[in-house]
Amino acid sequence: MTRTVAVRIHPTADVSKAAKVGDGTQIWHEAQVREGARIGEHCRLGKGVYVDTNVTVGDYCKIQNRVSLYQGVTIGNRVFIGPHACFTNDLLPRATKTDWKERAGEDRMADWEIVRTVVEDGASIGANATILCGITIGESAMVGAGAVVTKDVPPHALVFGNPAKIHGYVCDCGRKLDEKMWCSHCRKTTVLRVSG
Repeated sequence: MTRTVAVRIHPTADVSKAAKVGDGTQIWHEAQVREGARIGEHCRLGKGVYVDTNVTVGDYCKIQNRVSLYQGVTIGNRVFIGPHACFTNDLLPRATKTDWKERAGEDRMADWEIVRTVVEDGASIGANATILCGITIGESAMVGAGAVVTKDVPPHALVFGNPAKIHGYVCDCGRKLDEKMWCSHCRKTTVLRVSG
């Protein structure tokens, strides 16, 4: 017999009835979860977190205060996202159509195309990081606070800066690996996945 754990939603949070929220998840003050969003089990969404339409968040994720997850973002399991991190979803953002003056009376909102972004299982993203759309942050990778991530981050890579660059690799525990990919804390060697 499986036991379910109640979902906790603060009274000031706005969670659409058309969103799915997994057992044991906690959604705190002033958070908003839009229609079609899927939040996994045992997640914690901090104050003011915004989860846009059709965003997917895996199980056991911790999303800190004021994080913005816009359409096109997929978050894996056991992902940590620090306060005020922001994801984008349009490579050519404009407030209005370029020919809006010639189109009087028509909808003037810009045409836009959602560009997908994926954060794989176990990754961590530091406070105030900005993640440009169309990239993948690899499994167990770590993005430093304030980083501006403009391209894919390999599994276990440690990136920081503007633009973010690789400054080594980290273990599943988050500690930096030596040149032989050895973690002195866990006492194990990390083997990187080869993509392709």
